[in-house]
Amino acid sequence: MFCPTDPLLYPSLKKRRKTENITLDTNFNLRLFNTTDTSQVMAINRSCLPENYNQAFYLMLYYRFPKTFIVASASDTVVGYIMCRIELGLSEMQRFNLIKKGHIVSLAVLPEYRGKGLGKGLVSNALKGMLGYGAKESYLEVRLSNLAAISLYEKLNFNVVRTRRSYYKDGEDAFVMARKVP
Repeated sequence: MFCPTDPLLYPSLKKRRKTENITLDTNFNLRLFNTTDTSQVMAINRSCLPENYNQAFYLMLYYRFPKTFIVASASDTVVGYIMCRIELGLSEMQRFNLIKKGHIVSLAVLPEYRGKGLGKGLVSNALKGMLGYGAKESYLEVRLSNLAAISLYEKLNFNVVRTRRSYYKDGEDAFVMARKVP
């Protein structure tokens, strides 16, 4: 379950932290997004991903699903984020089963901060937040060419459930990956 005292979400708890075999260096904090982070999150999105969103989209996800919008920071600078939404729909893993599911809409970490456990920490904490909304599974789309992201998701127990042809604006296909929410 989502725990409001989870040390990964609160920067004031500054010791070496471990969650689901994920250890973050004390130089980084994971915390819930707040509206003052919007410009930094949008800049990370523009610099790391070809799929970009307007400010209203970020704020809509934050206001509707604040437990699943998490940022990683170094000092007072946001260096990564994850934003998700909760949907009612058919299961990605069991045919013809209507469930609540968490959709990882966007995850990005600045290149100079990759490989430090931030992506794993962001996803793990978003999954905990999804539990707070009653989600039974989580899914995402990822470019077939994004091997680093696919590897990360596989380490976090996501499995490829299907391929969406020409999913991205440039025509690239996407894997749909899913897992049960812990």
